[in-house]
Amino acid sequence: MLISWAINTIYPILERKEDLVLATVISKSGSAPCLAGSKMIVLKDGTSFGTIGGGVLEAEGQKRAADVFESGISQIFTFDLSGRDAASMSMICGGRVEIFVELITAESTNLEVFKALQSALHSDEKCFTISDLGAADAAIGPISRCLVHQDNSFSGVFEHPESWLATLGEHAHRSTYPVVTTLENSRFLVERCYTPSTVFILGAGHVSQQLAQLTGNVSFQTIVLDDREEFANQKRFPTADQVIVLDSFNNCFEGLDIGGDSYVVIVTRGHTHDKTVLEQALTTDAGYIGMLGSRKKMVDIRKALLTDGFSEEQVNRIHCPIGVKIGAETTAEIAVSIVAELIQARADKGKK
Repeated sequence: MLISWAINTIYPILERKEDLVLATVISKSGSAPCLAGSKMIVLKDGTSFGTIGGGVLEAEGQKRAADVFESGISQIFTFDLSGRDAASMSMICGGRVEIFVELITAESTNLEVFKALQSALHSDEKCFTISDLGAADAAIGPISRCLVHQDNSFSGVFEHPESWLATLGEHAHRSTYPVVTTLENSRFLVERCYTPSTVFILGAGHVSQQLAQLTGNVSFQTIVLDDREEFANQKRFPTADQVIVLDSFNNCFEGLDIGGDSYVVIVTRGHTHDKTVLEQALTTDAGYIGMLGSRKKMVDIRKALLTDGFSEEQVNRIHCPIGVKIGAETTAEIAVSIVAELIQARADKGKK
């Protein structure tokens, strides 16, 4: 999955006529410390963005990136975290990881593809990329790539029958992760692109401030909503993608697209506002609904919601008390516990 942070990082680098290496985890097994699809961007001076697992994997990725810069040839390598590769670095955590390390040069075709990717993300277009790795029975040569749009047109270079685009698209959209596949002895890496899941933070208090700083760092789009302009503003939430000042918490989701990839976090300034927002959230298709509060608060709100006609199934969607149990006390610790639960919910969703 080519996620927005990677696309938004790559394009400006290419635009300033600088080559880069992109390391992508294309498969993993066992307890490797990374997810398939994890990415690290490496520049010629060794500067890096993102991560492919940290520690030994990061070091090996940096080394391979330097090799790719020197040779000009992309490569796929396998790292065994349960055998000699890991033992040589005193790191035996088990698992096996396959990583594609590709050179992306600042040529016009790549600029065209990544500029088109940025536009596709801004318009929430469903699209996927194809990297042509050459013949399946040969070493990887120069890579050409293209972006296939929702209408099956493409930007970039694709020197094969256009009928193959549909087949490769099926592979891309069937998986959350990058897929290496072969058609008539030609090997391709296909990867769907997506806009990150959105966290809607209802309430702009101190916990929300801490929360919004963290959600963006773990690839959530972040929208903060409150009815107090002195609290809901970009100065207090500089990392938020959007800050919305509401007339009131009534109809707080009006005009917003709340779907299965939406995470609603309710941290308003009082029980009344919490319940007002919660009642509206339960009528949406949000994939996650969490509310700050005690077990007693949840018992009381549960009774009130059932009395008001909400079903057991609807009420059971609520996560309250919100957050992973880590003994959090400060606002920063509470925010960490909430973000941990959001990450867990997103990961569980990806496994389904």
